[in-house]
Amino acid sequence: MVTIDTPVNSVALFNEDYINRFVFTQDEVLKNSFDIFIKTQQYDEKMAEIEEIISDIRKTFRDHEKIDVVLVNLNELLECFGKSSKGLAKSSKFIKGIGDGNAIENIPAELAPFEKYIKSDSNLAWLKWQMSGNAFLEISDDCPYCTSPAAEKKQTILAVEKTYDAKAVEHLSKIQDVIEKLGDYFSNETRSKLEKIVKNKDGLKKEEESFLAEIKKQVETLITKLRDIKSISYFSLKDSSEIKKEIEKLKIELTLLSHLSSKPTKEIADEINLCLDNVIVKAGKLQGEINKQNRLIQQTAKKHKEDINGFLKYAGYKYYVDIAEESDTYKMKLKHSECDGDIANGATHLSYGERNAFSLVLFMYDCLTKNPDLIILDDPISSFDKNKKYAIIEMLFRTKNCLKNRTVLMLTHDIEPVIDMIKNLAQNFQPRPLAHFVTSKGGIITEKEIRRDDILSFPQICESNISSAKHCAIKAIYLRRHYEIIDDKGLEYQLLSNVFKKRIKPVIRSIDLHGNPVEVEMTPEDIAKSQAEIQRKIPEFDYQTIISNVNDKVAMKKLFHETSNNYEKLQIFRIINNDNHENNVIKKFVNETYHIENEYIMQLNPHEYDYVPDHIVVECSEQLQ
Repeated sequence: MVTIDTPVNSVALFNEDYINRFVFTQDEVLKNSFDIFIKTQQYDEKMAEIEEIISDIRKTFRDHEKIDVVLVNLNELLECFGKSSKGLAKSSKFIKGIGDGNAIENIPAELAPFEKYIKSDSNLAWLKWQMSGNAFLEISDDCPYCTSPAAEKKQTILAVEKTYDAKAVEHLSKIQDVIEKLGDYFSNETRSKLEKIVKNKDGLKKEEESFLAEIKKQVETLITKLRDIKSISYFSLKDSSEIKKEIEKLKIELTLLSHLSSKPTKEIADEINLCLDNVIVKAGKLQGEINKQNRLIQQTAKKHKEDINGFLKYAGYKYYVDIAEESDTYKMKLKHSECDGDIANGATHLSYGERNAFSLVLFMYDCLTKNPDLIILDDPISSFDKNKKYAIIEMLFRTKNCLKNRTVLMLTHDIEPVIDMIKNLAQNFQPRPLAHFVTSKGGIITEKEIRRDDILSFPQICESNISSAKHCAIKAIYLRRHYEIIDDKGLEYQLLSNVFKKRIKPVIRSIDLHGNPVEVEMTPEDIAKSQAEIQRKIPEFDYQTIISNVNDKVAMKKLFHETSNNYEKLQIFRIINNDNHENNVIKKFVNETYHIENEYIMQLNPHEYDYVPDHIVVECSEQLQ
């Protein structure tokens, strides 16, 4: 039974669900790899020190919402210029809204009756409403809205649609609105010229386009400055060897932004520049803290990469990982030693075993970060070959940064890690791990501790069970297996095999030169000699007596049901049933238990640790009914 002395408030579980949810996301090996591999307590402490030095800048933006409002409005104005490196884009709101003149301010004489509607705040909605009714003018000479006679006014009504484009009016409205919101932030001269250009009747002249292009450049400059200052951080400064100069470059030189030179803009610029001056005074300290953080990140990333890549190399995988900066974070990327570039989604490139191996190691680092009270590994390594199994065990429990000294419950069907950790390499693991064998029989779960001395070679197991078994047939089962595993298939082995074949007259089986099986009846001398040798191990052994017993089906069924160990039950079942079972799956399992092909050199005694699945024995029992 697993007992834990302290309360368990958090549990980390490694299973298939963990692999599917957290490992091999689209652009990184492990979800939130930055938090797991870089964001240590030291990282947070150093980042807090850096943030403290530049906190005045954060406070200025936080306490003065008008700066953010100005930024939003400047961006809206920038959108009106369109995307063009040379000035106004042909698709810009300026070109589409006033490129041919401002028809809202300059209403044609024939449309004078509609002036109140065209110049109203709801002019765009009115224009769309008015134009939507034009399609009905052909139905009647009456007005489609009020049904009064409109034949003489039809051309005037249609002229609205010919003169005004709803989208152009929308662009014009946007331009006027943003210029109004930013009005106080332009110089008086610039604002006056802008208003004149926007109201122009004849459209944009080349010199006016050049003037707008100048404003666009200065707006872009101010936006860039404000954004860079607002986002100043470790990440924006980490690559600079001269932070003082970097911060000085951020100061806003309003004298060089003549179109935006106004009292409100100056107030913002002066306040921000004062904050930057305060940071410049502490630039030396800031440089030192950033350099320390750079070294800490490099050391942390290097350590994790070396540990993981070392595991991958010695486990025989051709993959490796890198921890790369991405925007204001770091992400672990998967790479292949024979290919360039990152592997975008490891789940589609790696085999099942490779995914499991990666996931286990990444899970370990996840646990080191989150520090759960209990860590559960659900059958993590059964699918790997022996070398990879131990490479994973080594990584999980023996490297410098691993799960050692944490409460870990590993569930496995695999005996190999138990042999390594409890017997062969037990001295390598501190504290010493504990192992328990859990079995379910008839719905009842039992548990038995596995100690070092419980892990034996199969010849040792056979010797032990020959001595302790009560029935001669069961002793004979283990003795036959003993001869088989030491590859001694002489007369003694042959005589025992005849017992389990239930032959009244024993034979010696061999293979001739052509590979054909040959059977020769054993002579009385052969029987006597082999029987005498067997009696040295099993004194009560008598061939005729035991043959009589194994051929007594009732007696053997009784022995089957009285035997408590599943391993021995299968051996008895095979004798009773002559190697047969109606189900091929059960038959294969029974035969593999009878032979030695799948035995480990070292294993648990099947008489003590009942590892034959209960459902196999249930099937065999039902067939014997």
